[in-house]
Amino acid sequence: MKRTIENEVTIRESTIKDAKPLMRIDKLVWNSRNSPQIPVWKSRTHYLRNCPPENQLVAECDGIVVGCIGWRPPTLMFSNAHVAEIYIAVHPAYQGMGVGRKLIAAIKLHTMRRGVKKLRLRVLSTNEDAIRFYLRCGFAMEGKLEREYHIDGKFVDDVLMSCWLL
Repeated sequence: MKRTIENEVTIRESTIKDAKPLMRIDKLVWNSRNSPQIPVWKSRTHYLRNCPPENQLVAECDGIVVGCIGWRPPTLMFSNAHVAEIYIAVHPAYQGMGVGRKLIAAIKLHTMRRGVKKLRLRVLSTNEDAIRFYLRCGFAMEGKLEREYHIDGKFVDDVLMSCWLL
């Protein structure tokens, strides 16, 4: 049975006040199955330096922050300025309810308006649910870095995926 959200999910630009709830979501979401290194935020300032509000959108339901999607340039090269690398985190209690799809749709529009032509992301091969989710959202596999990480005693591939916004 598919779970649903009773009230509407709103996607908006992130603000500084979102840092604390997003730090809590990161603690709940990231683990050795879906991240080569679990983010540890030393402080709110540390989080904001790495995840600035101007580069994030948040999902909100009933005034509660339930997820975010952010982007950053993959390199500092001008020839690569048309590409943005994205990351996404949705509170576990809200996963499977369409929040992630709304965040992906919003980031496509938001970054395209800023001149981005291609979104890319990296996902661990062990995170099969995420790979299927990204494929449903229009991303395609571009390749993989085999045995890129050694996590929990096993080698894990880094899967490279992208989506053109043209």
